[in-house]
This record gives sequence, C-alpha cells and structure tokens, in this order.
Amino acid sequence: MSEPCNGPGPVEERGRIRRDVPRFVIGCEEDEQDMGQMEAGMKNEMLRQDDMEVYGNESPSERQILVGICAMMKKSKSKPMTEILERLCKFDYIDVVIFPEEVILEEPVEKWPLCDCLISFHSKGFPLDKAVEYAKLRNPMLINDLNMQYFIQDRREVYRILQEEGIDLPRYGVLNRDPDNPEECNLVEGEDHVEVNGEVFPKPFVEKPVCAEDHNVYIYYPTSAGGGSQRLFRKIGSRSSVYSPESNVRKTGSYIYEEFMPTDGTDVKVYTVGPDYAHAEARKSPALDGKVERDSEGKEIRYPVMLTAMEKLVARKVCLAFKQTVCGFDLLRANGHSYVCDVNGFSFVKNSMKYYDDCAKVLGNMVMRELAPQLHIPWSIPMEAEDIPIVPTTSGTMMELRCVIAIIRHGDRTPKQKMKMEVRHPLFFELFKKYGGYKTGKLKLKKPKQLQEVLDIARLLLVELGQHNDCEIEEKKSKLEQLKTVLEMESSLNVNQYGHFSGINRKVQLTYLRNGQPKASSEEEDCKKDGPSLLLVLKWGGELTPAGRVQAEELGRAFRCMYPGGQGDFAGFPGCGLLRLHSTYRHDLKIYASDEGRVQMTAAAFAKGLLALEGELTPILVQMVKSANMNGLLDSDSDSLTDCQQKVKARLHEIMQKDQEFIQDDFQKLAPTGSPSLVNSMKVIENPVKTCDKVYALIQSLNSQIRKRLEDPKSADLQLYHSETLELMLQRWSKLERDFRMKNGRYDISKIPDIYDCIKYDSQHNASVGLEDTLELFRLSRALADIVIPQEYGINKAEKLDIAQAYCVPLMKKIYLDLQRTHEDEAVNKLHPLYSRGVMSPGRHVRTRLYFTSESHVHSLLSMFRYGGLLDEVKDQQWKQAMDYLSAVTELNYMTQIVIMLYEDNNKDPSSEERFHVELHFSPGVKGCEDEENVPLGFGFRPASSENEDKKPNQGSLEDLSQDQTDDALPVTELINLQRRSPMIRNRKTGSMEVLSETSPNHSSKGCTSHRLFQSCSRQSPEIKPAGGLELLSMPAVKRFSVSFARHPTNGFEGCSMVPSIYPLETLHNSLSLKQVEEFLSKVCESSGEAQAKTMKALSGLFDSQSQTSLYSPQQPLSSSGSEASLRPPGQPLWHGSIPSSAVSSAGPSSPTTDTSGLGLNFSFSE
Repeated sequence: MSEPCNGPGPVEERGRIRRDVPRFVIGCEEDEQDMGQMEAGMKNEMLRQDDMEVYGNESPSERQILVGICAMMKKSKSKPMTEILERLCKFDYIDVVIFPEEVILEEPVEKWPLCDCLISFHSKGFPLDKAVEYAKLRNPMLINDLNMQYFIQDRREVYRILQEEGIDLPRYGVLNRDPDNPEECNLVEGEDHVEVNGEVFPKPFVEKPVCAEDHNVYIYYPTSAGGGSQRLFRKIGSRSSVYSPESNVRKTGSYIYEEFMPTDGTDVKVYTVGPDYAHAEARKSPALDGKVERDSEGKEIRYPVMLTAMEKLVARKVCLAFKQTVCGFDLLRANGHSYVCDVNGFSFVKNSMKYYDDCAKVLGNMVMRELAPQLHIPWSIPMEAEDIPIVPTTSGTMMELRCVIAIIRHGDRTPKQKMKMEVRHPLFFELFKKYGGYKTGKLKLKKPKQLQEVLDIARLLLVELGQHNDCEIEEKKSKLEQLKTVLEMESSLNVNQYGHFSGINRKVQLTYLRNGQPKASSEEEDCKKDGPSLLLVLKWGGELTPAGRVQAEELGRAFRCMYPGGQGDFAGFPGCGLLRLHSTYRHDLKIYASDEGRVQMTAAAFAKGLLALEGELTPILVQMVKSANMNGLLDSDSDSLTDCQQKVKARLHEIMQKDQEFIQDDFQKLAPTGSPSLVNSMKVIENPVKTCDKVYALIQSLNSQIRKRLEDPKSADLQLYHSETLELMLQRWSKLERDFRMKNGRYDISKIPDIYDCIKYDSQHNASVGLEDTLELFRLSRALADIVIPQEYGINKAEKLDIAQAYCVPLMKKIYLDLQRTHEDEAVNKLHPLYSRGVMSPGRHVRTRLYFTSESHVHSLLSMFRYGGLLDEVKDQQWKQAMDYLSAVTELNYMTQIVIMLYEDNNKDPSSEERFHVELHFSPGVKGCEDEENVPLGFGFRPASSENEDKKPNQGSLEDLSQDQTDDALPVTELINLQRRSPMIRNRKTGSMEVLSETSPNHSSKGCTSHRLFQSCSRQSPEIKPAGGLELLSMPAVKRFSVSFARHPTNGFEGCSMVPSIYPLETLHNSLSLKQVEEFLSKVCESSGEAQAKTMKALSGLFDSQSQTSLYSPQQPLSSSGSEASLRPPGQPLWHGSIPSSAVSSAGPSSPTTDTSGLGLNFSFSE
C-alpha cells in the first residue's frame, strides 16, 4: 500500500508546461450560471488547450499551481464539483484542468495532462489502476489517496479499518461464500435469527453485500413485528426501499450481517474536507418507508445537523484512516451513541452554498500551504473572523412550547377472547419444560413455531379422545376443538394476508399448578384428580382493526397542529411546523408502547400520521417505537390483581347480584363520588339482575339469529368485517352465552365488559348483517359496563387512588422526569445555527414523549389527576368545571388522550415560578354509536383564561412566535378544497382543537389568523351548540376515511364499516405552574406506599443498570455524557430554568442518572 506522495515534480518540467494549460474559466456571475453553458465552456476550454495564449502580464516567477481533476465526466461536471472549482479558481495562483473522460479511458497515462495536485476518485467505470500508475509517474500532491480506494470498495475492509481505528460500529459478522460452492458456509438460519460463524444475530438485523458498489442492503424484521424484510437500493425516482414479505436471507453471495440500530427514522450523513472540517446532514432513513422526501425542485430534503464533540473526533479519524481528504460517511445515532455504518469515499454535499464556499476555501488553503513554498509563490495563510451565529429570539409575552407529553389508549380492536382449560397430558409438560417454564412457573408462547407445537398436541389428543364417550371428556373435547380451531384459523390467515401479525394477536399461557386447579363445588371434588397440572389459557383477538389504524393515523396528523410553525414551502399546510422541527433534529421525539400488539401497532400508525410517513407499519414500528414492558411503565400484569382490587371486585359483584331495584343506599355504595355518568347508568339499569336477565335473553336471541343465517344458503359465506365469518361470530357470542350465566344461575359480572366490547364492535362494524335488537343489547350492556368498568378501578376516592398507584406510579415518575429535563445537554442533536436559513427560529427545541397503553393505565392516570390533590375544586373555578366535565364522561374509549404541555415564558425571570407554565388537556377518544345528543361539553382547547380576557387577543398562543410569518386566513371555499386532501376534518365545537385553519362566521370579526390551533377568541358558553359555521365540512365518516385508504391497498379496508371520528381535546386547566405539577407528582409518587415498595425492587435494579432500548434492539452501553437534570446547581429548585432551551434529540438520548429528589428512584434509561 503506497503512501500518498505529496512531493512536487521537477521544477523544470513544471516550468515547461505552465504555458499550454488552460485556466478554469468562470463564465457569468456566480450562482446565475446555467449548467449547459458551464459544460460547453469547459469543453471549449479543453479543445483550446493547444492554442492558448500566454497569460496576460504574468512574470515567470508568478507560477500557477495546477489542480487536475481526474474522474468520470458525470462526476467532474456535476453541479457541486462545478460550484467548488469555480470558487477554487478565485485563488490567485490556482488553475484547474479537467481530464477529459475519453483521455482517461483511452489514452496511456503518459499522454494525460500534467498537474501539481491531483483530485482523483473511483466511481462506476473508472480505471483506478491507470490513475495509480499516473500518480507514480508524475508524483503530484494527492487530495485523496488512490490505493486506499481499493479498500473502500470492499465493506469487509472498511469495517476492518474502522475497527482498527477504534471507531464504534454495529456488532457484525462476515459470511464469505465460495461462488462455486455456495452451500458450504458458516450460516445457520433460524426463524427469528441467523448464526454467522457461531455468532447469533437476532432479528431485526441488516444484510449488506460485501461489495460496496452493491446497494441492495436488506433489513429483516422479527415475526413479532410482522416479519418480512425491507429492501434498500440506490434511489430510483422517489423510492429508496420497498417492503417485502420474504423473511429468509439470501442464499448466494457474500454478506456482512450486523445488528439493526434503532435511530428514530433519521440517518446522518457526514462530509469531511480534511481532518478539521465536517458538514453533517440528516435525511429520512431509507429503511423507514422507502419514500424519498423531495423539495419543490425535486431534490431530496436534508437538513444540516450539529455534530457532537465525539462525532467530530470520529470524522477526523475516518478522514485520516482512509487517507481521503474529501470523504463521506454515514452515522447512525442510536441509544446515546454514534456508530459508523458506511464509508463512501469522495463525495460532496449537494445544494449548500455555505458548503461550496467552505470546501473551496479549505481545499485551496490546503493546496497553497503544501505547494506555495515549493514553487516559491508568495502566499500567507489568511486569518478570518469566525461567523457569529445570530439566532432570533421570541418577543412580546409569547410563550415557547418546550415539552408535550401524551398518554394515549390504543385504537379500535377486535373483541378480546379467552379460553381456560386444565391439562395434564405429558406432551404439555414436555412443552412447558422445553421452553423453560419451570424457572418461573409461567410460560407465554407467542411464536408461530411454538403455537404450531400446541396445535400438533391438540390434534393428537383429539384423535385419542375420538374413541371415548364420556361426559367429562366431552367438555375437554370441546375445549380442545376450540383450541385447534383458533390456532388453525389464525395460521391460515397468516399464509394469505400480511397484516395479521403472527404472535401479535394470539398467545398461549401455561401456568404450573402444584396440586391441580382448586374445585368450586362438592360434586367436582369427587372426580378431582391429584397431582400437578397446567392451566392453559388461550388468548386471541384484540388486534388493531383497519379502523383503529385510521383513527391512530388521523390523530397523529391532527397532533402535528399542536406544534408551532409551518413556513416557506410548508405555508398553507397546517402541522408542517412539526415536520420541520423533527427533520432538523430540533424535535426530541420518543414513542413508548406496552408490549401488546394492538398498542404497538397504534403507536406505529400514530407515528406514521405524525411524521407523514408512508407504507407498511412494520418498519415504522421497529424503528420508531420503544417497548416499555419493563416495570409496569405501560404494562400491567392483569393476572396479579392487588388486594384492594380483589376487594373492590367482590363488592361490585355483591351489589350487582341483588335482585331488587337500586335504593338510595346502593347509590351511596356504588357511586360515593356522585358522578353523574354513574348515577345515570344506575337509573337506566334499575334492577341489576333483571337487566342481566334481559341481556342474557338478548344474547340467546342473537345466537339463534346467527344460526338461522348460517342455515340460509344466501348468507352462509357472508364476509364480515376484517375477514371474520358468521361461524366465528357465532363462536364469540355462544361462548359469552355459556360464560355469562354460571351453573348456579348467577351472573358472572366480570363478563359484562366482554359483552359490551362485542356488541360495540358488531354495532359499528357488522351492522350490515342486520341482526335484530342489537341496539337494545348495546344500550343495556353499555349501562352495565359504565358502572362495572370504571368501578373496577376503585369505588370510593381512597380505593381509586390506591389502585391507580399500583398501576401508574412508574409512569408518573417518568412524566416527572420528562418535565424536569428541559436543560441543555451537549450530547443532544441540534440544528447548526449557521444553516438555519429557511428553518425559522432555530433556537426552538421541543421534547415530545408519547406513551401508548391500554385502558387500565389511562383510567388510573386520570384518577391520580382527579383525586390525588393536584388542585382544590373549591378554590379553583376552572378545575371545578374540569372535574364536572370528567365525571360526566361515561367511557374512556379507544384513542383517549391525556396531554400535558409545558411552555416557557422567556420574558419572565429565570428563577420565577411564572417562567414555566403547564397545561393539562383531555379527550375521551373515539365517538361511540348514538353518542351525539348526550355528550358532555367541555370548555374547548386552550380557552382564554380569565386573567387575559381583557388583554390583547392571541395572548400566549404558541403559534405567534414573533418572527414566524403569519399566513393569510383561507376562505371557506379553500377549506373545502383542503378537505379533499386531508382525511382528518372533524365535526367539532367552536374553539376546540382545530385541525385546519378556519375563520368561522361567528368569529371572523375578531380576526383570528389561520392555522390558529387555539382560537384566541373567548368560547361560547357550553350550553349553546354553535350553529352553521363549519358544520358543512363534516361529511359521512366512510367517505371521509376511505380517501386515506385509497393509497394503502395492503390495509384491506372494508368499506362496510364506519370509522368514528375522535373527540377534540378539551382543556382541563391552562394556568398551572411547573412547580405545582412537580410537587404534586413527587407527592403522589412518595405516598404510593405498598405499591411503591412492590415496584421499587424491580425498578431500582432495572433502571440503575440499563438503558431503555428500542423495541427490538439489543442492550447498548450508556454514553457517559452528563445528565440534563444533573446540570441543575444543587441549591436551585427543580423548576429553575435559566439555561437556554435546547435539549433536542431525535436519535441519541442523554443518560440521566439523577436522583429525582426524594422520589427514591434512579431512572437511567434514555428518557
């Protein structure tokens, strides 16, 4: 490997050639030049090489330095190269000669033009061998070493060099295959992993061809996320990758296998010019949805990014290790670290005037520094003042949005179903042992391979049982039949249809029972068998429906409107401020989800809407959603109820089993909080047992209707919503009929939520079947569910708090930390202030934390805010109104949201309590059937608070951050055009969360500018329903949503179903101080007593030692950068915020290890 030789050639030779070399010609004014003219000019220059005149009045001592460009014409005539060479020629002593492509390809190197300095690099078709030969012959100064370019073409060599230099790269293994003998290689492929040379790579992993010129990189996803692979390739038009259902790795060729890095959907491209200069840009990761984002000129959208000190060091190392002055490489920012995953060699930034200036300046100075002394050219290194980044500040009393925290329930799902049976067959015990069930006494089987084994055992036992006729065996037989049917049903769907995530929507749980299952009655005692058994619980259904996906995506899109901005190209499109924030790394976004499939898919669909992504949910899920299934942050083990919950359930059962009308005493017992929604439901029910009788009769009637339908040849093969059949529908309902009324004639109250769940689903999605009395069944089961569901989380205030703490203390601690961390942190990604032209107010950083979870966490968190003592209803009128509104809400439906927003007022004293301001918002989620007329009205979204009603309008509206240009309000006709583009308009109340810009008739006089998410005008009283205005925009739901589905054929959207829209956010309180909220959170967490002791053990060990990683990523060591919260000086209060607001990270988290003052908990995962 020859070193780059920098020595000049013999002086005589140089002198001789000086006359007949052209100066690189600059045509017209810089930046106005047409590319065609430029190329023609260059060509003429080359043709005129021989008859060039002697330069003006140049004396022999004023020698020119010749820089030769030896590359394929496509590269040497590219726009970036032309821009840079134009600027390079402005150096008095530098001339440029471009080697014509035909000369490079056809002439021997002896006939190539002469030069003092050579810029030469390999691309497709370039004869690198000849270039090496030329460099040996002429010995010019080399900008990029030529021999090293052989290594850059082989990814194995690139990784070897990176490793030798101590640069972080993803864990990888190399698989070398003999082309003549591809079978013989060290590769073992499993369902969810590969083993390369004995090293295991669980999915998701990346498969890269060893040849760097081959851009067909594949990413393979785990079956738990839907399987399949994303295939990346060189950009073709607007695509850079495509999703494929193929899950098996390629069987020919040599590859590098490496672990997949979860980067929050953005890649960082770094461009060095020498070891001391690096320009970095963020672009959307091609693995996310494969759609290339382009601007109005059709260029891929990229944003400059500030590199951390560590990353600058990496850039220096890469540049020196590969001996490439001009060098591009790719960085992945994941889990608080930066990893190099590719080195591309010579490459320029496209479309950045700033970079063109810098690059020419750095290269020119480098050439002059090296060659001027040798050629006796008088030149001194210029000293220049550094550019000072001036960032506009917000003026007036505008507040800056700093943090958005949302807790969101998953979207519409299929009914959850469950079957329990006790098993004793040796095959089940073998299975239990095989998968390590004896370690904990419990086992969850989710993977298709495991479920296949359960299915095989069930089939075998059914054959064995076929020979017997015994009543006890009959019951077992029917359960085994059901087990077999469910597993077969699911697996057949899996073969045909992508989107039914194997393992996500069904599971088998086995629990070891030392002495068998305790028997309920004395008759059963007689036939009880001794010895251990296994309790098999089969769970299926409960997966996100296409309607649920639409709801989540719609809400994601609407959520964008809570963020400031939308300038330039984005003006006129509400919500694009967020997209700019995110892609410029000034939006620090993390999305967490519990480990249930429906919750994860909701999170992925929401992210798709929020960040305007396209395509399948699997890649989005793997990249964007972190799994928070440790420590009950978002999961709760529903099988292990607390003592308090057991007692509450028992009391609830007792009250609901009385065969008499509710009396005053019952109202006291069941609704001690006096909640209107409960009282109304009790009035509807009157006598709980009689109502259960009615419900039971209605279920029987429903089943007989379905059986009749099945006998009718016309409707036998009727397709129901989401690929369900009438048989499956009958199975659902007949199981409820069997389970609801127990053998002793009493009703099992715990089945009420399941009945309501099923009838709600069928009323919405299967109304076309035309079953009678479904509305009556809906009305009665809803009234029962409106009592049972909320009261399972506690009947009186003390119980509600006790149960809520058991569920959501870890989440509240996390929210506390999210609010607290608004301090600066060097490790966080930020936008480079010099490049922020076109991205308004670059100082603005927003942290967003989204937590997707199930009903239990949403109920619990709301109970904490309602009963935990945040504010006193008596003293605070706004809070009293909010509490009245909440107690009138009957159901926390799918997509319920609790949103906390933190604002900073930059004009207030940094140590003042008024510096930070918190708002609390809530939406009960999806609109139910027949809901419209009796819906409680809240007070809208961010209504004007009493103290600024008489001040000027727009007070405190985050939209109006001074320098941001305001967009003119759109007339209503324009809105209707927008309506066609956007599937998210809602039938809404005045002043509620506005999704589109609007000037409604009753407000136009107040002059609200458009895109005002928050109507600054005061709200009408809640009793008056606004007339006219935007009502003309609300179209029938199906039409509205099928628009958005036209682009997603894979979603299998069935037109027969209605997709309900979502209630707008209502403000519960909009003038809390951060101090109030933090004191409240720490108080509730401290007092969590038993619940805390229970979670503490799990938590402290877990959080102290590990970083929370992405859903599927292996654990990463934490970076040692300081924590945000620990930057607070010891003597200052938690809400002290004098440091400028700039902690933004779209990829790399910091690693807080702060003790959160008395919470008794160290979180040290990536926020």
